[in-house]
Amino acid sequence: MRVSTACQACRSRRRKCDTPQLGASCTYCSERGIQCTRDSSNPQVSNNVPKGPASNGLQPRAIVSQLTTPSNGLPPLSICLELVNLYFDFIHDQFHSLFHRPSIVEEVESGRASPVILLAMMALSARFSNNAFFSDINPRERGDHYAKESNRLLDLRDVSLNTVQACVLLGAFSITRGEAHAESVYYGVACRIALLLDLAHKPTSNSIEREVNVRVWWSLCMIDVWSSAGVRLPRQMPTLDDMPLPTDDVIFLNLRHGDYPPSTFTNSTTAASPLLAQMIKLNRILLEINSLNERTVSGATSGVILENEVMDLSNALDEWHASLPPFMHDTPTNIHRYASQGLGRMFVAVYLGYYHFGQLLFYQFLHGDVHSTVLSAHFYANKCKAHAESLCEIIYASHSVRNCDVQYTMVGHILVIASTVQIHTLLFSDNETQIASARRRLERNFEILSQLRTYWPTLDICFTRLQAFHKACRNSMDESFRLDQWMLRFLSEFAEPVDDKVMEGSGPMKVWSLENIGCSPEN
Repeated sequence: MRVSTACQACRSRRRKCDTPQLGASCTYCSERGIQCTRDSSNPQVSNNVPKGPASNGLQPRAIVSQLTTPSNGLPPLSICLELVNLYFDFIHDQFHSLFHRPSIVEEVESGRASPVILLAMMALSARFSNNAFFSDINPRERGDHYAKESNRLLDLRDVSLNTVQACVLLGAFSITRGEAHAESVYYGVACRIALLLDLAHKPTSNSIEREVNVRVWWSLCMIDVWSSAGVRLPRQMPTLDDMPLPTDDVIFLNLRHGDYPPSTFTNSTTAASPLLAQMIKLNRILLEINSLNERTVSGATSGVILENEVMDLSNALDEWHASLPPFMHDTPTNIHRYASQGLGRMFVAVYLGYYHFGQLLFYQFLHGDVHSTVLSAHFYANKCKAHAESLCEIIYASHSVRNCDVQYTMVGHILVIASTVQIHTLLFSDNETQIASARRRLERNFEILSQLRTYWPTLDICFTRLQAFHKACRNSMDESFRLDQWMLRFLSEFAEPVDDKVMEGSGPMKVWSLENIGCSPEN
């Protein structure tokens, strides 16, 4: 076997490693200020450097004030600031809410930021950079170094908020690689430490710290719902009736250390832009929807009891929407208003949750829409279609408004499910207008999924799942929308590939094709 002479950084990125002379740092590491393992002039590089997964050629330091030096394993300060801001633009407050943005940016600028946090943020956001600094690295691979180094610095014996935040970030990174079990472990540790700290009631010295604790707690509660469902494990976070909802998001972002909380700080019911609070309220409904779907598949509920439970949850979604003030409705004017406040993507994320939870609740009635004469089946099937259509349309709208485009990984999963609802229309509708609209949405969804795929490796799994659904429909479109164990996995286990669906019965199967749609999940 040929012995590799490339440095560890170039081996990880699978690129040629060029050096101007023997024993010198390679060109790639020199240009980026990275400590090169081929540089024999540096006393910190020796044959004793571990070669396992904990080492990637980047040597960490305990403080971020040395960001601009080549020996700390981080890019220059300007790049760090760019990546931190990209993290807040494209990840934070959409996938989780863990930090006070102005405070974090100030800490990075002054060299006081936690390296384990900073590296994990950059691991998620580097893929979005247009900086020439990353020009020769695949966007899907740019965060790998930073994630490995953050994981190396992570100290699980440090029972602190810092460790909770780092675990959530590394869990979020794990799912970008389709590593659902690793994600679950990181999130599980984060939940456990939050409980040990009693984060919900932990005394704080100022209003920012208190609000960050509240937001981290609720983020863990929301993550616990969908992450646990994704790996079919029990939840960890308890329900606390005395836990306040997060405050208005604009007020929170405008707080500075030393500020006294405004009168609305502890009363989210009067806040003007309580987007995170609305996410939490919707997540409570998602918990019940997940439970209902599981009990339906297991046979624990059916008939009139099932229909009553669906009606209750449908009413809960309707009541949530009816409770919103007009300026929080899904309208072009409101999207632009929130975008002007720097909250456009967060606003879109709220409605992605609302529309997705609706399509999850009503999805099982798509099968009955074709095979049942019960009016409620058609009614709820139409509600599923309406939620899926609205989900698609707000994603399209987000791409037409500056600073509103949603690019986080979960968008791929929910868009795949919405696409299968469009397939249902193509298969079973006799309305040419509906068919044309469904075909248009499928084509646009395919374009967006392909774009997301350039950033996130886990989108490969989304395409694999869409292929599996496509194959199930080709085998038997009569059975492909039935809510069974396979379909439950398809709807909830977003980071796991699904096996081919085995159809029950031995009768002849109808065959169909998506060739006339203009796109195919097999491309």
